[in-house]
Amino acid sequence: MNTDKLKSIKEKYDALSEQIVRPEIIADNKEWTRLVKEHSSLEPIVGAYESYCKIQTDIDGAKEMLHSETDPELLEMAKEELEEKKAALQKVEDNLKILLLPTDPNDEKNVIIEIRGGAGGEEANLFAAELVRMYKMWAAMHRFKVEDVDSNETELGGIKEAVFQISGESVYRLLKFESGAHRVQRVPETETQGRIHTSTATVAVLPEAEDVVVEINEKDLKIDTYRSGGAGGQHVNKTDSAVRMTHLPTGIVVQCQDERSQIKNREKAMRVLKSKLYDYYQSQVDQEYSANRKSQVGTGDRSERIRTYNFPQGRVTDHRINMTLYSIGTFMDGNIDEMLEALRLADQTAKLNAEA
Repeated sequence: MNTDKLKSIKEKYDALSEQIVRPEIIADNKEWTRLVKEHSSLEPIVGAYESYCKIQTDIDGAKEMLHSETDPELLEMAKEELEEKKAALQKVEDNLKILLLPTDPNDEKNVIIEIRGGAGGEEANLFAAELVRMYKMWAAMHRFKVEDVDSNETELGGIKEAVFQISGESVYRLLKFESGAHRVQRVPETETQGRIHTSTATVAVLPEAEDVVVEINEKDLKIDTYRSGGAGGQHVNKTDSAVRMTHLPTGIVVQCQDERSQIKNREKAMRVLKSKLYDYYQSQVDQEYSANRKSQVGTGDRSERIRTYNFPQGRVTDHRINMTLYSIGTFMDGNIDEMLEALRLADQTAKLNAEA
């Protein structure tokens, strides 16, 4: 255990404790918020370190008693205490190893989710629509806010492409391993001979990029307005409220037609564009660390097949961690937390092994 590193973290925590109560810091709301957030992030580590120090002191006391005590009964008590404290110390050390792992700076952010029908024609679009429903139901269970940005629906109720935002505490941390190709195996309603078809839909989970992260030059944007299509009422279809933004240097295109107001659609489109640009530039950086990324659960590659939904057998299998749940009905209703937690733990274990 790197006690020197833990000591420096404790010193930093104590310094922050003094700073956040100073009147001049409190007066600067932005700086105060930043320091309070940093202080809170260190608190679990400091708490575990203090427990570590206390247990270590108890162990030293038990060892001293073993060397100095002659009473058989007291010696036995000292031996028992030493074993108990050693076990407790191991638990605290294991916890500290996890707490000291590098954190993803995006974990606390909201997410932009893009879901597209892939291979499989209309069946792929229908499956994409079910995935949209699944994530929205999951968000509702956690009381997270969902905002639609854009949706391209088919006549049969499928979705060619849907973009929506989920806002709440640590949403990206919970959903970041959902990016990739999702495969469905089932008998489509349109299948007359009862044959099982295989189709895919792709999911992209992007952290919402803040203004300080991504700067966009207006000269690099081509903005078009057009009339919204699909459901939405006469007002939506008769006004040029929909917005399409093209980022010329990268060729990235986003559009929004969810709101009646062109201004609101423009604001939403800009949020999505910033997130996509952040993801674009971050992916270029990540390529330099591809060897390290292989030790994690997934690369986030949109083409990587991450999960199979087999309806005839009632199972959902995540191929990255070889986990199968035989509860596809409730899973599609948004009960996906068991899988999300397993993915998080697998990534955590991989990182611990890489650190060892």
